[in-house]
Amino acid sequence: MYETIELERRGAAATIRLNRPEALNAWTATLGAELLDAVQSVAVDDDVRAVCVTGNGRAFSSGADLRDITSRGVTPGGHPDVETPLNTVYHPILTLLRTMPKPVVAAVNGPAAGIGCSLALSCDIVVAAESAYLLLAFVNIGLVPDGGVLALITARAGCARAAEMGMLGERVTASDARRFGLVNNVLPDHELQEYVADLVDRLAAGPTRSYAGTKRQINSFLYAGLDEQLALEARLQQEMVESADFREGVAAFLEKRVASFKGE
Repeated sequence: MYETIELERRGAAATIRLNRPEALNAWTATLGAELLDAVQSVAVDDDVRAVCVTGNGRAFSSGADLRDITSRGVTPGGHPDVETPLNTVYHPILTLLRTMPKPVVAAVNGPAAGIGCSLALSCDIVVAAESAYLLLAFVNIGLVPDGGVLALITARAGCARAAEMGMLGERVTASDARRFGLVNNVLPDHELQEYVADLVDRLAAGPTRSYAGTKRQINSFLYAGLDEQLALEARLQQEMVESADFREGVAAFLEKRVASFKGE
């Protein structure tokens, strides 16, 4: 049924795989819509008691497809409209992962950048391959982090780590991510999928209502203001795409050169 993701059921466990391996599972409008449909489907299916999110190929997700962003709808002012898809597609995916009354495990099989990082950290338990890394590269093209990722990083690893990742735009290796508290476990690449499959099967056979109650407590304490944060991010990101620095950042990325930002 899907072009850019796969949804697999194994007993009471469901696995959602991003499936654009040739593009490092970068998000397009189609992938976003299909992922939202799949997450909604498993969230309301009482027969699904645990969920895994992972990627096919050598990446978890490289983030939003920049060429897709710049070719989407435009605002009345003629700028790319990023606020609408953030509010109507991206954010519902992330909030559903956080609030669905069943455990969600991320199997981070490779790079998780931008919205891919948000997707991973929205899950309850995050397991990464040794070769994986986390990256917020928004700053490199004049954007701000979105998808709730700064709130997610702050909750897991503190404000200092969120500021560093958001402002420097540098890779965080899987081993460092575990040391910082961003991921729960790191495994050799060839052991990741079997380990996560066993973990998800264990959760699927466990006390689902207990897991749901644990999630509600965590969400109440750490993420009570997440909806407001997501709305703020969407507004700020729309401001950024209307800036000269964003235009320069995109041009530099496409031309494979260093950007020359002016703070405009």
